[in-house]
Amino acid sequence: MKLGADNETLAENRVLILYLLSLLDSAVNNDALYRLVLSIQDMNYFYFQQFLLDLQANNYIAIYEKEGIELYEITENGRSTLTLTIDMLPGIIKMKVDQKVKGELREIQNESAIKAEFIPLSEREFIVKCKIIENNVVNFEIQTLASSREQAIKIVKNWEENTNEIYPKVIELLNKERKEEE
Repeated sequence: MKLGADNETLAENRVLILYLLSLLDSAVNNDALYRLVLSIQDMNYFYFQQFLLDLQANNYIAIYEKEGIELYEITENGRSTLTLTIDMLPGIIKMKVDQKVKGELREIQNESAIKAEFIPLSEREFIVKCKIIENNVVNFEIQTLASSREQAIKIVKNWEENTNEIYPKVIELLNKERKEEE
């Protein structure tokens, strides 16, 4: 999409976003939705964000937060509007969505994400949260206290780079049976 797009193209892109959201079984995060849109049509990221704001302002999509993740879904008002405006979307784009995106939808809905962040409590204390998210649900979360910013950064980096090693060890330790001391 060109930066100087006409009103028809701008409206078409809003309809495309509504159409994609109408096909989803559950809410989707911003990155996943943008990836879906890009798999169909080239769209400037800033236009995409503006379209989302416009659609939300008109109550065509709902944006809500679940376990720290911002999710998007189509509203009933959005479904009604899509029914009235679906003809604005060229047949070739509908065909691309129907053929190409169905595989992408499954992949995006089943993908997992590894997240880590730290929150300062004071100059010398930071809470570090490490998570594994699948299908927009937090399946694992661990939180610890770091005594410096450098330590917090190190924990975040280690989690992001070594989750495949750390997670199984934590689960193993949590499931390990301990002998009672005699």
